[in-house]
Amino acid sequence: MLAMRPDCERCGADLPAEAPGAFICSFECTFCAECADQLDDRCPNCGGELMDRPTRTKLLQAKFPASTERKFQG
Repeated sequence: MLAMRPDCERCGADLPAEAPGAFICSFECTFCAECADQLDDRCPNCGGELMDRPTRTKLLQAKFPASTERKFQG
């Protein structure tokens, strides 16, 4: 199951699990759409391809909560 990280690692933008617009690599590094575009859809951490992250409905978040660990180091 995906961790569904709550923020963009590059700019700190909030990325709610139920909202579209997050991009991840195979290691779940997470970026907002604007940063993914600026990175040419390549993860700066591993070089992997950034892909659209699926969303998780609020109903399922009650049973399978998204991560609250923020990665932005700003």
